[in-house]
Amino acid sequence: QLQLVESGGGRVQPGGSLRLSCTASGFNLDDHAIGWFRQAPGKEREGVLCLSRSNRIPNYADSARGRFTISLDNAENTVYLQMNSLKPEDSGIYYCAAQGFRQGLCMTDRSYYDDWGQGTQVTVSS
Repeated sequence: QLQLVESGGGRVQPGGSLRLSCTASGFNLDDHAIGWFRQAPGKEREGVLCLSRSNRIPNYADSARGRFTISLDNAENTVYLQMNSLKPEDSGIYYCAAQGFRQGLCMTDRSYYDDWGQGTQVTVSS
């Protein structure tokens, strides 16, 4: 059974940092494109950044560029989202997603991905 489990969410003050984890079971993240998304209350789920399947080139949404990074630990079958200089507008439920077929640069679009985790809450507030 394919499963993605996010962890690491919590409450942090503006300007702070947080690292989210997404651990896969039932499949190997190493041959999948991986994306991070977030959803604030009353808003659509939006892509934050992703890691391409074949060449491991990242693709960033404007909101994440310069502040967020993505990394993959193959031994742990876990992908990380490092978030720095957090702002209140970064608050929401963060989801990881994976897809194992498309080549080329990954997309920060929901339709690009097949498998999703259940999410972890991030709150940026003073």
